[in-house]
Amino acid sequence: MTAAPTLALRDVSVNFGGVVALDGVHLHVEAGELCGLIGPNGAGKTTLFDVISGVRRPDRGAVALGDRDITTTSSVKRSRVGLHRTYQRAQVYGWLSVEDNVLAALEWRGGGGGLAADLVRLPARRRHERNRRERVDEVLTECGLDDVRNAKAGELPIGQARLVELARAIVEPPCLLLLDEPTSGLEERETERLGDLVGTLRDQGTAVLLVEHDVGFVMRRCDRIVVLDRGAVLAAGTPAEIRSHDAVRRAYLGAE
Repeated sequence: MTAAPTLALRDVSVNFGGVVALDGVHLHVEAGELCGLIGPNGAGKTTLFDVISGVRRPDRGAVALGDRDITTTSSVKRSRVGLHRTYQRAQVYGWLSVEDNVLAALEWRGGGGGLAADLVRLPARRRHERNRRERVDEVLTECGLDDVRNAKAGELPIGQARLVELARAIVEPPCLLLLDEPTSGLEERETERLGDLVGTLRDQGTAVLLVEHDVGFVMRRCDRIVVLDRGAVLAAGTPAEIRSHDAVRRAYLGAE
């Protein structure tokens, strides 16, 4: 029996009054696949991310995470079963340190034992806290944030703030990672680090879907690309197939 894809959208449509934002979108991302979503401004990319992450319900269609229908599941519950997301505008807790921003992503699980365990500092609680901080240390190193771990996140340049958001999204390993314009504001060195990190996540079995205006980054890094145009899927395929697709070349890649 073939396993269900990590993410599957079936006939997803969203209307804003008389404006069709998404029109019968079918899309899937497999475990261990890095999929890029490209298209001109207004194509519906951000709306699609909002539907997948639970920020917006579709007017028609269904969203599945593995074998679970999550069409009406809240964004909080989606995140707790492994669907993690970053945003086009980096959203960090500006008053907290970089380290505490990443630690915050692990707080929802608690430490076990409630207030009494906090006060007594039971061995299990101390062990849990040590494990959490070791995991945060690993992710800060992977994202190149060791040197700014004690800095306030709100004082960082946009590129580093994006990496903080990424670290927060992966500190608890996701089954599906949505990245919205992840390279925006990054320097070349940071962009390559991000590409390597996302590639490692893919190799470890995470399904990754990213929206990105840097078409070169998408072509270099993604296994498969989906092109949206006016709310509908114009084309889907490997980078080589997308480059050779006549409609995509004329409408989006600027070819004659």
